[in-house]
Amino acid sequence: MKCLPLSHRSLVSITGPDAQALLQDVISCEVDGLPHGVVQTGALLTPQGKILFDFLISRRGEDGFLFDLDGDQVPAFIQRMTMYRLRAKAEIASMDDMTVHALWDCNSDADYLLDRRFHATQQVYRFYGPARPASATRDEYDLMRIESSVAQAGDDYALSDVFPHDVLMDLNGGISFKKGCFVGQEVVSRMQHRATARKRIVAVQAESGLPDSGAAITCDDRPMGKLGTVVGSSGLALVRIDKAARAIDAGGTILADTTPVSLRFAKWTDLTFSSEKNADEA
Repeated sequence: MKCLPLSHRSLVSITGPDAQALLQDVISCEVDGLPHGVVQTGALLTPQGKILFDFLISRRGEDGFLFDLDGDQVPAFIQRMTMYRLRAKAEIASMDDMTVHALWDCNSDADYLLDRRFHATQQVYRFYGPARPASATRDEYDLMRIESSVAQAGDDYALSDVFPHDVLMDLNGGISFKKGCFVGQEVVSRMQHRATARKRIVAVQAESGLPDSGAAITCDDRPMGKLGTVVGSSGLALVRIDKAARAIDAGGTILADTTPVSLRFAKWTDLTFSSEKNADEA
């Protein structure tokens, strides 16, 4: 078993008879149909449709939910959810006595939650409970994130700066297009129906080591994005897909700072760099 305690992550619980209805009406992902035993990515959006908070959500007991998010965001997240709660019968609290772990290379267990974001053959789980010793490194975990294009706020994009489509939430269940209104729903629905997603998370590969996170992705000195997570010669980047498509079609050299790189979408997305398609999106 590979186990990595994620000290930068924390948990918030929302429980009570009205918790599910509250969340279904506020956050971006489907809550009513969320099964036990999994964690699902989702977000609380601004009214303009940008990601204010991102998280993993899972069921806890009969009428409760756990939110797994960046620890620094917990106070602001609780404050915002308390504002939306109004008179709903739901309690919101931080869970300081539980540690967030990522697990892989292991058999399933009743206490493990399958992380739906990972679409490779590797099954990755979340475990919430007493701290366990680490048997894996952060680089090992980040390489799995890169392989499945699992973006993370702070490392790969800034909160309040991107739309859910930019970080593939339209494809990995982070947005429900079937339920009714939620905060920011009108904007993301319009993006979906008009196919106006201009940025996407892509995998970046170099022959040798990549430069540090934050390095510009360019072609012919024209910026198209910047590096996020980097492990050796592999990384993630948020790029303008129309600009990337034109560069690829023209046979241009794409650079991360001064390092030649290739860009690709994760296979599970079924996305391609099509300049004809992306010209309609620009």
